[in-house]
Amino acid sequence: MARQSLIRKSLNALVWTLVGVVLLMLAAIILFRFVDPPTSSFMLGYRLAAPGQTLHQEWVDLEKISPWMPLAVVASEDQRFPHHWGVDFSAIRKALAEYKAGEGLRGASTITQQTAKNLFLWNGRSFVRKALEAGLALGLDVFWPKKRILEVYLNIAEFGPGIYGVEAASRLYFGIPASQLSGVQAARLAAVLPNPKVLSAVNPSAYVWGRVTWIRGQMDQLSGLNYLRGLLQ
Repeated sequence: MARQSLIRKSLNALVWTLVGVVLLMLAAIILFRFVDPPTSSFMLGYRLAAPGQTLHQEWVDLEKISPWMPLAVVASEDQRFPHHWGVDFSAIRKALAEYKAGEGLRGASTITQQTAKNLFLWNGRSFVRKALEAGLALGLDVFWPKKRILEVYLNIAEFGPGIYGVEAASRLYFGIPASQLSGVQAARLAAVLPNPKVLSAVNPSAYVWGRVTWIRGQMDQLSGLNYLRGLLQ
């Protein structure tokens, strides 16, 4: 009986802990709908891993970011962004089918999932983290408009070692504010997002230039700036 009571108490404690975590995350999601996040889990991780290194990040509202930039990241990372609910289940099914067929397991993460990961979680490919990422992404899509998701994503995404957000990346790489980015410059920044610690937007390799060409083609196929016009107004 004493053992059963201990197990029951432990389970109750675990349940209430999980409930508390969920409520805390929900409160953070609602808060950051209106308040710009002062930092992110990835930025905190960088500061812990490299305490002597400078972290570059400057928040700018979406209206002060060139419209080419959100189009470039959508074309590169998540072309169904305007249409899904934070998680692209069709892309996940396709990725799992490819994995079962013997191909490598690709991420299939949406921009909303990447925003949730960068803001709240850690890097890695564990199924636990992916499940948390998906749950948070669904929450973001419920409480945030698509415009806000793009704004937060572009301000916390990593574009190079210690370089977070499009404003810092634009000024450091091109010497201009994010509002002045051209379509090609936006594509260069988007091209490094899969691996910003290795890929460079300022000294693009042949691989990066190939991605830039592909992204520019996708931007054109998505009807250019008209594709996101309804979300950004």
